[in-house]
Order: sequence, then C-alpha cells, then structure tokens
Amino acid sequence: MGSIVAENRKSLMLFSGRGFPELADEIGAALGVAPTPTDAYDFANGEIFVRYRESVRGSDAFVVQSISQGVNKWVMETLIMIDALKRGSAKRITVVLPFYPYARQDKKHRGREPISARLVADLLKTAGANRILTVDLHTAQIQGFFDGPVDHLFAMDTLAGYVERKYAGRPLSVVAPDSGRVRVAERWTDRLGGCPLAFIHKTRDPLKPNQVVANRVVGDVEGRVCLIVDDMIDTGGTITRAADILYDSGAADVVVASTHALLSDPATEKLKNSRISELVVTNTLPLPPEKRLDKITVLSIAPLLARAIREVFDDGSVTTLFGGLS
Repeated sequence: MGSIVAENRKSLMLFSGRGFPELADEIGAALGVAPTPTDAYDFANGEIFVRYRESVRGSDAFVVQSISQGVNKWVMETLIMIDALKRGSAKRITVVLPFYPYARQDKKHRGREPISARLVADLLKTAGANRILTVDLHTAQIQGFFDGPVDHLFAMDTLAGYVERKYAGRPLSVVAPDSGRVRVAERWTDRLGGCPLAFIHKTRDPLKPNQVVANRVVGDVEGRVCLIVDDMIDTGGTITRAADILYDSGAADVVVASTHALLSDPATEKLKNSRISELVVTNTLPLPPEKRLDKITVLSIAPLLARAIREVFDDGSVTTLFGGLS
C-alpha cells in the first residue's frame, strides 16, 4: 500500500479572550460548544501570556475577543491568541471581533496621518488569522483591508425588531446623525416599512476629536418618534446634540439605536442628563454596572454571532442571514 487514507473530520473549537468572556460563553451556549480552557495572564511588566489547555491541532478555531476599554491590550492579546493557535497547528483561524478596533481611522484626512484600520488588518493577517467575522463596521471599505474573507454582520434586524415591538402604532422617522450615516439610515427605513428619513447637518473640527456642532435637521420629524441610528456611541456628544435639535424641531420622542456602546467618559453623564428617552444597544462590548442607566436597553448579539460561526464552520452562506447584504 503506497498511501495512508485518513477520514477527514472537522472540529469546531471556540476560544475566548479576556475582554468580554461572558459574550463568548453566550455564543458557546448557542452553539453547544464551551470555550476551550485557556491560561492567560499578565506578567509584572504588562506582557501577556496565553496557553490553551487542550490540543488545537487540525481544528477550525474561532477566537472571540471584544475590544473594550484598554483597546491596545486586547488587540495584543488577540494577536498572541492567534499566534498560539497557529503554532499549535490549528487548521483554520477565524477571529470574531464584534467591535473592530481603530475602525474610525480608515482613511487619511490630512497629510502624515495613519490608516490604523488597515494596520490592524495587517497585524491580524501576519499573526495567522485566515478569516475575520465582525459586526457593523464603521465603514464598509474596511473589509478590503484584510487579505482574506471578511464576514460583515449587521445588528439592524436585532435592533429594529425591538423598536418595532416597543413603538408599534406610533409615527416613526429614522434619523441619521450626520450625512455620512444616511446610507445606513436608508436601510433602516426599508426595514421599518418605508418610514420618513431625516438627517442632522453638523460640522466637526478635525483638530478637536469628539467635539461636534449640530446645525439643523433636514426631514419630517414634527410630532413623530425620531429613531437616531448609528454604529457606535463613544462620548455621546453626537446623539445628545442631535436629540436637542430634534426636540427643538418638534419631535415627540427621541430614541437611539446603536450597535456598539463604547460609552467613554463623560458619555454616561451626558446620556443621563440628555432628553433621549431610550438608548438601545447590543452587547458587542461589555457595559459595566456603573454605566447601565435605566434608559439603556441591551440586546444580545450572541445568537447572530453563533449563527454566523455555524455557517462558516459548515461552509454555508453568511450573506443569506441578511437578505443578500454584506
């Protein structure tokens, strides 16, 4: 006999970073696969060590890491986790990043600026990632930064389903917080049955990050529930100013739907004192108890991620989860 014939078997293994292990546990529960036991700790000087307690040889590995506060630490831990899998002979490594770090730095506005979103993609590829799975990128072109498949998931159905149930029977307008979000807002209006679309015209000083000047609202908002849609809430300046101008324009209520709740200080204080009646977010990032205001509703993204992971593992179609969107 001139060869050895082996039965080809696939094994899905789930790995959790320390950024938000609760989300990985939720995904594992939905898949029926517990995250692989891992030893991970910091040395006294801040260096990170990772070792998996079980063999990963030949596995289809899915690394789940939420890049929360302390962004650079969790990015580095992710790279080390990927390297450990590569050197452990994992067959394929998919990095599940519910929130893609540095996504706002996707192009040069002025000379001598980095394109950090591309740098992150290069680092992941160099470390050994074969595929990226992420949710609601800041801009769709980031998919092209990674030299390999990128599965771009959308939280819109999860968020829109909640809004439809909660505000059924009330006149609704979808509001883009700036002109750059109009295309996303158009998708929301289609999803919500063709309700009116409005947007906030604003200006931003490129030399002063996180500072926004809202000017006026364009569209039909008077007497309506205004749903502001955005991909992330960082310091809260954009949405709180947008809420003020919407109320000044005659809005009956202002609700915000956003995928990623960064809520960097002083966002919690701004939201608490704002005129926003409800902020609906997903748990792509952890929300500590001190930031869980009564007006914040958190929906789980784990079922969506679990479905996408299953499709990737089974060589199915992730795009069909979103009616052809990608």
